[in-house]
Amino acid sequence: MITPKIGIALVAPGGYAPDAEAVARGIARLESQGILVHNYYEHDKRHLRFGGTDESRLAQLNAAAADPDVQLVIALRGQYGMTRLLPHIDFDRMADSGKIFVGFSDITAFHMALYARRGAISYAGPMFAGDFSAPEPDEFTLGDFWRCLAGPTHTVTGQKGEEMRGNPALDVNGTVWGGNLAMIVSLAGTACFPRIEGGILFLEDIAEHPYRVERMLLQLMQAGVLARQRAIVLGDFSGYRLSPADNGYNFDEMLAYLRATLPCPVLTGLEFGHIRRRVTIPFGAQGHLVSDDSGWRLTMSDYPTVRVG
Repeated sequence: MITPKIGIALVAPGGYAPDAEAVARGIARLESQGILVHNYYEHDKRHLRFGGTDESRLAQLNAAAADPDVQLVIALRGQYGMTRLLPHIDFDRMADSGKIFVGFSDITAFHMALYARRGAISYAGPMFAGDFSAPEPDEFTLGDFWRCLAGPTHTVTGQKGEEMRGNPALDVNGTVWGGNLAMIVSLAGTACFPRIEGGILFLEDIAEHPYRVERMLLQLMQAGVLARQRAIVLGDFSGYRLSPADNGYNFDEMLAYLRATLPCPVLTGLEFGHIRRRVTIPFGAQGHLVSDDSGWRLTMSDYPTVRVG
């Protein structure tokens, strides 16, 4: 067991905890490892589907950023809520705080805006409700997070298997960015969408039919975003249902069309998304992606780290 001497702030910029007792369990688990947890989420102040009113959720972020004993700010969960807050977040304050902000899914909007406004790096990584406070946390998911945090580099791989079929041979360098596809597309044309040249774009989504995934990627292509990327790496896209009307159109058919149409290579097999076993990816890190018929390897560097032992 690691014994990091760090402070973590818990905030709820999106949804509220489905189980208040699990939050306490997660806090106790981290404290037993020597971590100081500052909990800015108040379960009894949840509002509608959110972890508080817009004002209170913004206040949580501001308080966490101002806390001198905190190095990491971890989102309670995703769902929806960050888009409401984007116009009101002081991203200079967030960047200047020196904190590492962690989360995925809905939190993709924060990663995008923080990088677009200040070029500051954050982590597409585990969240409190589903990961740190799970009854039985996934050892790989949390272990990969701590390894990434320790730095100075972090490597994720896609090994040879059925899900790797059709991956192209590559050896490219670029800025690693991405996250939830629907959240990324929702920010197109806004000041929160970073212009990244020569990027390595990682993507995932949940409960989006293959035709919706295709449509969103075509939107990014037609907006000129994908022509500026060196590669796309797809994570998990599950939770959707096909119907007889699809007439053979499935994810594999959609993927074949994208590979023949998009202006950059498309790889598959990234362990990232709405799945239990998940890697951590620093949004904005520099990446070296190598792919051949045995799989692929993405090594990331030049991102913020914290001494964890």
